[in-house]
Amino acid sequence: MSYHDDSKKSLLNRLFSVLARIDLIQLFAMICLLSIGVAFIYGTGQQVGDKAALLWKKQLIWAGMGFAVWIFMAFFFDYKKLTSFIPFFYVACLIGLVVVLKLGVDLNGARRWFSFGGISIQPSEFAKFGVLLMAAWMVSIKGFDVNKFHHLAILGLACGVPFLLIVIEPDLGTSIVFIPMICSIVFAAGLKWKWIFLGLFLAVSAVPAIYPFLKEYQKERIRVFLNPERDPENRGWNSLQSQLAVGSGGAFGKGFMKGTQNTLGFLPKNVSYTDFIYSVIAEESGFVGSVTVVFLYFLLIFSALRAAVFASDNLGRYIAVGIAGVFFVHSFVNIGMTIKLMPITGIPLPLISYGGTFMIVTMVFLGFIQSIYSRRQNIW
Repeated sequence: MSYHDDSKKSLLNRLFSVLARIDLIQLFAMICLLSIGVAFIYGTGQQVGDKAALLWKKQLIWAGMGFAVWIFMAFFFDYKKLTSFIPFFYVACLIGLVVVLKLGVDLNGARRWFSFGGISIQPSEFAKFGVLLMAAWMVSIKGFDVNKFHHLAILGLACGVPFLLIVIEPDLGTSIVFIPMICSIVFAAGLKWKWIFLGLFLAVSAVPAIYPFLKEYQKERIRVFLNPERDPENRGWNSLQSQLAVGSGGAFGKGFMKGTQNTLGFLPKNVSYTDFIYSVIAEESGFVGSVTVVFLYFLLIFSALRAAVFASDNLGRYIAVGIAGVFFVHSFVNIGMTIKLMPITGIPLPLISYGGTFMIVTMVFLGFIQSIYSRRQNIW
């Protein structure tokens, strides 16, 4: 056999070795969702006009930066070496949440963002990541038992402080994500059913007690969710128009950039490329396109849970399960609010909705899953 043939075999072996480390299911779903997002942000931007017409370029830049982060984490980042830095990152996230309440941009009575030279940064997105890592790290510590009350109370305190800071901003949508994220982690850690049932009982019991402390617009969102006809030309407008957009798409949609609900301004143009982009997708690509997007999110969640099953340690397992919880609640709540399954909360759709901070954090989440998967135990 010639040296040339040996070189070819060596190159093929390296290629197969690299491919074996990559979660191809995740990569496929990620690229498809990113492409759909950029395409529909472009489409809605052209319909809206003005500055929105260029948002797809910004989204493409954020996606490129996120993909670079993903590649780094996939091939060069070992999540196991992060353990000693997790508490410091958690504290930094807490500081960011406190500072934004004082120095953040005030938009409609909410302080959620820092603004630097036209670039907005949302500390709560990083806090979501910090709390996930902190919870996974605490639960994975040797001797920590989620079924001991004082251990569970410490975990609840660590997660509850940033949760309350985000509620104060107020950003109810982001704070809601914390609940299934943490519940996923403690469930994977072996929380007994008695604690699960107790938690559900306390959560249901707390709803009437929490309601009086909500902002008036938050209360109105709940009222409108229960009865959209209550205020069809104001608070209920987005929900009703979104349902019309989704329903009017039919089986195959009206065609790319041919959706009338967005083009004619019935679906408010400032939300058509963010919180309600799924409504535009449903109208223009129909039932087939809508189901395709749902299926792609199913693949992402499946890849996270598969990484958890194959993880070589508990830290990786709990991180992956927590990320699966984040993707589930984001996709379920965002899609659900467009078809009146959920109240409107302002939760974006991962990899599709416009947004820089959210895009980067989402790609970091995916990078963590890839890092966990590539260092999985050999169980075959």
